[in-house]
Amino acid sequence: MQEHEGKYIFGVVKVGDKGQIVIPRDARKVYDIKPGDALIVLGDQRGIAMLKTEVFQNALDQAMEGLTK
Repeated sequence: MQEHEGKYIFGVVKVGDKGQIVIPRDARKVYDIKPGDALIVLGDQRGIAMLKTEVFQNALDQAMEGLTK
């Protein structure tokens, strides 16, 4: 794992026959991802990103709170 100012390179993963990937151990440790956790998959024309659903929900809650002020 390489880290630079809070940005990481965890290595390369391969997509299996069923479209599955294994999240590298270091990434699971850094982001506290445990078996059974739900992740949301986001993307644009440049690529994809995954984050825990509670992180996404917290960001939405903060954005909505800013709109109501």
